[in-house]
Amino acid sequence: MTALARLVLARPRAVLAVVVVFIGLCAAYGAGVTERLSAGGFIDPDSESALVDRVVTEHLGPQSPDVVALYTAPDGMSIDELGPRVRAGIERIDPALLARPVDSYWTALPPRKNFLVSADGRHAVAVVFTAGDDTERIAAYPDIAEALQVPDVETRLSGYSALNTEIIERSQRDLIVAESISLPLTLAILVLVFGGLAAGALPVVVGVLAVGGALGAIRLLAETTEVTTFAVNIASLLGLGMAIDYGLFLVSRFREEYGVSGDVRAAVARTYATAGRTVAVSALLLICAFAGTLVFPQAVLRSLGIGAIAAVALAAALSLTVLPALLTLFGVRIGRAKPSTRAEHFWGRVVDGVLRRPGAVAVAVGAILLVLAAPLTGLRLGEIDHRALPLGSDMRDTVDELTESFPAAASGATVLLRGVDGAAPQSAAVSRVRAALGALDGVDEVVQVGRDEDFVVVHVFLTAADRSEAATATVEAIRALEPPEGTTVAVGGDTAATLDSVDSTVGTLPLMILVMVLATMVLLTVAFRSIVLPLKAVVMAFLSLAATFGVLTWIFYEGHLASVLGISPGPLPAGMTVLIIAVVFGLSTDYEVFLLSRMAEAHRDGADTATAVRTGTVATARVITAAAVLLILVTGAFALSPLTPMRLLGIGMIIALILDATLVRMLLVPALVQLMGPANWWLPRLSWRRGNHGRAVSGQEAAERGDGRLERATQAAAPRS
Repeated sequence: MTALARLVLARPRAVLAVVVVFIGLCAAYGAGVTERLSAGGFIDPDSESALVDRVVTEHLGPQSPDVVALYTAPDGMSIDELGPRVRAGIERIDPALLARPVDSYWTALPPRKNFLVSADGRHAVAVVFTAGDDTERIAAYPDIAEALQVPDVETRLSGYSALNTEIIERSQRDLIVAESISLPLTLAILVLVFGGLAAGALPVVVGVLAVGGALGAIRLLAETTEVTTFAVNIASLLGLGMAIDYGLFLVSRFREEYGVSGDVRAAVARTYATAGRTVAVSALLLICAFAGTLVFPQAVLRSLGIGAIAAVALAAALSLTVLPALLTLFGVRIGRAKPSTRAEHFWGRVVDGVLRRPGAVAVAVGAILLVLAAPLTGLRLGEIDHRALPLGSDMRDTVDELTESFPAAASGATVLLRGVDGAAPQSAAVSRVRAALGALDGVDEVVQVGRDEDFVVVHVFLTAADRSEAATATVEAIRALEPPEGTTVAVGGDTAATLDSVDSTVGTLPLMILVMVLATMVLLTVAFRSIVLPLKAVVMAFLSLAATFGVLTWIFYEGHLASVLGISPGPLPAGMTVLIIAVVFGLSTDYEVFLLSRMAEAHRDGADTATAVRTGTVATARVITAAAVLLILVTGAFALSPLTPMRLLGIGMIIALILDATLVRMLLVPALVQLMGPANWWLPRLSWRRGNHGRAVSGQEAAERGDGRLERATQAAAPRS
């Protein structure tokens, strides 16, 4: 911080020019990032289902359709009369896009032909299997969809590529809508908080720069590893949100220091030494929280971490360069306005009440959080399926209709049977397995679709939609069957892949949490020179998480308020759950750092615990509350999305931020710090270097001495009259 402050104070214009040019180049480089991003990455590549799908696709071609076209014959016309026009559309599809010929009612032979027409003879389907990986399959969808459309005939599309394309396009539109709503409101609130347009605009400027830089960073990463489209969404969300948060803290501290000294350079130097150091620690904590997502095998989860790390790192770096440079140049104007003391009086009364009865406050707030967390015991995870689309969506209705009338058009379950020692399974064993599969609830029909030297493939048509709870239960029942002696059974298909992905996520989640907790403990121990405060921060973060997911389970899984919010109850998407865990844990410790830093600062200045608690809480309460409100606007705008996963993210962030910035940070933390007294600052005796008179000198004291050198250097650099 000392070296960076000297550089910025000495050459603020040069710093601004270099950073703006660099970010401009990053933004230009990242402008075409979406063309290089993957649209897949949802499966665990080492799972049972992935193995089955690779083997079957290699030998027999894909079994899960990418596009399903549902045709309805107009009144007065039979479905057979549509044949020439449908076949003409199929012939327009580039053969290079297809993994195997299009399967349709008009081109298939009995008995397969009978599966592709409805019982009333008015509806029929064409099923397309696209070549390539997930990204190539989804990229081919627009051309295939255009070819399959028949003029003057009702044509509805569904399938893996169609559904993914619909969800991705809607999520991208939702991101634009969310930012167009949140940015003006955020600027308006910042102007109110700071009492001026100049001060209020600074964090927004830094946020826009952070988003532009993050796009360039994601483009660079996409050249070396698989990065999915969701990385851009999370980078935009966090880049803007964290830059505004950091800007709020830095500008507030600058104005506070300027009010004391009346010297812009001294105020900037002191801001670096206090709030600047805290911002750096906060960014490291968030980066470590999102680094936990890199342990997952699914590319989509790693991409969330990649996008978040790029955004947070840039938000912090820009906040510690661009913002201080602007404050150095325009600090007199920005520091002139005085914030209202009404908020300080209010929070002073609140913290005084907490200090009078810290035990009662801790018990009451803890009980509230535990009650909110109670529904968490019934939480079940799933993945995104067609129910992510809003009720009444054409594609959602099409999936439901296809599931009911055309089981052959769904992915179903692919069962791979192998014998021992590389031999094919015995015919009797295959017959026994087929009979057992046909007897299961949720199975419509069992068909042997292929055989090779060492395996047999059986396809199971399900009565429920792919990835639904009913389909998942059927796949679990298939896997629970006892195979005949000398035979192994493995299950693939979309539903099995979803089940494996969820199991993989749940199994890897403890490792992610371990990474986050260890990193948080190490960083906060170094920052606060205490073992107790980091432990308390971790416990508070998990309390916030538990309460947040308890409420989300109550709404999104149990279905309370579902009709009001326009959502379909069901398992929480595992990917969104991981994202919310990382964000909430990171933000909880983030706000904890800002609060405890001021308490620790007062304690180092000689205040007792009660005085330190009061000073730290009153000094940060207004800023933390404003930061939470601003981040609610940035992330909560996703609650307006018609997509259930986006609404889950938006509502989850709103709940987490409200709970954390009020009950936890402003009530529970001060109460616990007061109750623990001197124990807050306990650290096992370590071999610190010795200072004057043999007294141990901590890293914090060394930093304060560095701050003194910085202030002396600042005074020396100041122009003399």
